[in-house]
Amino acid sequence: MFLKIKQAYQQKPIAFCRKIKLIIYLFLGSSVPLSAQTDIDAIMMGKNLFCAGVMYSGSNWNEYWEGTLKRENLNLGTVSTNMIGPMGSLGISSKLNLIFNLPYVKTNASAGQLKGFKGVQDLSLWLKWKAVKKQIGKGTMSLFTIGGYSLPASDYVADYLPLSVGLGSRNISLRGMADYQRGVWTATVSGTYVRRSNIEIDRPSYYTTEMHYSNKVYMPDAAQFNLRMGYRGKEWVLEAVADNWTTLGGFDITRNNMPFPSNKMNMTKMGLSMKYEPAYIKGLTLIGGANTTVAGRNVGKSTGIQAGLFYIFNFSEKTPEKTQNR
Repeated sequence: MFLKIKQAYQQKPIAFCRKIKLIIYLFLGSSVPLSAQTDIDAIMMGKNLFCAGVMYSGSNWNEYWEGTLKRENLNLGTVSTNMIGPMGSLGISSKLNLIFNLPYVKTNASAGQLKGFKGVQDLSLWLKWKAVKKQIGKGTMSLFTIGGYSLPASDYVADYLPLSVGLGSRNISLRGMADYQRGVWTATVSGTYVRRSNIEIDRPSYYTTEMHYSNKVYMPDAAQFNLRMGYRGKEWVLEAVADNWTTLGGFDITRNNMPFPSNKMNMTKMGLSMKYEPAYIKGLTLIGGANTTVAGRNVGKSTGIQAGLFYIFNFSEKTPEKTQNR
């Protein structure tokens, strides 16, 4: 079979490529050229459109902040975290989207005796509502409200940092986001408050800044701020991204000790984000990005990459709405 395909290409390469392209278009059927979206950007899915795909992210670090002291730990070496899992969004209407994410996480340390963990982490759900869209000057201002909820999707061990796959808390988040677009140039800013539940760990007592004779751990709430600026065209979205996560409470890692779930974990990351929607394969979207931690407290000085592959399905019998980029 493969020999026949090779011979067909060698004899008539142009005609062969046209046939392959035709097969691709026939396979995609009724798909429409739309852009995938996430909970942190200003892109909305049209009504009755379902975007589904797989997201991957990987990060590693060999330096970390113990409180405000940046240091190495030769007993850990390089700590790496890899996440992969399904993510998708459903256009309930052009102004209301439902988004989900369910990552599988694997951790590893290149040195020492600590063994990495792997397993399904947390199921996350968001409702994304575009509340306002208004012309201001030569551009368009859009305001969004995003509500989220996440909970552990498996019985993983949270008290095994920095190699735990998650922190084990149930979280409720509320985000406000403003997006301004003038032509193909955009700026988006958002702020999020995260309410976190307490967790239970597998030991009867533990020490923070004082002794606790209980297996219940108070988890401080957190805030996240995100700024993204760049180009948003029909096929490409290219953005520079700044992201800050601040724990509203907690305590520092004590000298030469392991991290603890209720530590104060603060980090500021800088990076780039990309989306590409090829015109020749309608409905397909590729997502990519990279970031690095430029400041932190009780976290690793990590460098990370992200990649995703998504496809959009049209559940409407009528002419589909176009993706709204604001």
